[in-house]
Amino acid sequence: MTVMKTIVCVEPGTLASGTAPTPEAKEGHIRVAIRSIGICGTDYHIMEGLHPFLQYPRVMGHELSGTALDASSDGSIAVGDLVVVNPYVTCGTCHACRIGKPNCCMSISVLGVHGDGGMCDQIRVPEGNLYPAQGLSARDAAMVEFLAIGAHAVSRSRIAAGTKALVVGAGPIGIGTALFASFVGAEITLRDTSQQRLDRACAIVKGSKGVLVNDANADLPKDGFETVYDATGNINAMNVAINDLAHGGTLVFVGVVKGELRIDDPEFHKRETTLMGSRNALREDFEKVMHHMRAGDVPVDLLNTHEGTFDNGVEQLPAWLHDREDIVKAILHVG
Repeated sequence: MTVMKTIVCVEPGTLASGTAPTPEAKEGHIRVAIRSIGICGTDYHIMEGLHPFLQYPRVMGHELSGTALDASSDGSIAVGDLVVVNPYVTCGTCHACRIGKPNCCMSISVLGVHGDGGMCDQIRVPEGNLYPAQGLSARDAAMVEFLAIGAHAVSRSRIAAGTKALVVGAGPIGIGTALFASFVGAEITLRDTSQQRLDRACAIVKGSKGVLVNDANADLPKDGFETVYDATGNINAMNVAINDLAHGGTLVFVGVVKGELRIDDPEFHKRETTLMGSRNALREDFEKVMHHMRAGDVPVDLLNTHEGTFDNGVEQLPAWLHDREDIVKAILHVG
């Protein structure tokens, strides 16, 4: 049996280098040599002990690109191809899967969360979870998954060109949401508690405007925003997001948090509000992100603010954990 290197979160606050058996070939699956690993807020929460659905020890990592070590059965992926990994492993048989919503599969297993992920030399995943990434670099391919979450939220909302959208939370998911809403032709306002995050987000999302929370002098539309996306993962922000929504508008919760939503019913009804949750992403969202990357629409160099190597990951990840104000997307490169 051959073994490979891993980075393991042994317990909250403790990372270690480890080993695991190298995956063997399996029918219906493809082995992938990991090339680049995007670091997500979920990974930081795991390191801090704040993730509610996780058992330790855990090999983290779900924003992944790699090189296929096996060919797909349909011929779409050849050995040596660069691929993007869809980390949402689904059952394929539950109600959500049957109606074309595997992103909210009733027994979903997310790599690096419910099971071990991609902070290792190789993984093996169902071949339907791999998408060819021709024309992209390994670095850029590792950023597709987090952007697909925002792309999915925008697709869910059916936002129209020329309308006004508010994105609350100028972190990576909020930036991705704002970016894809801008591609539709919406007028984008971002809101956050940090001027630094707002300035950075507005530099990435061209033509957008940044507004600080509780800024009484903010120039906001008198009738509200046709679409409001909350990407804060903060229950207090989520509970008041409806106050910025125009009558007849749509409120989309992109971020998720353990807590109880409390929305004033008269405010909800008088707006005839459409309320949506948006979870994960579908293949078409991944493909949309890659299309815009290939077209040069996505400012990938501005998104990728920090880089390191897999070999120094045990030292690098805690440093990034305590320096998140300056980070949009940090990436570890393997090999």
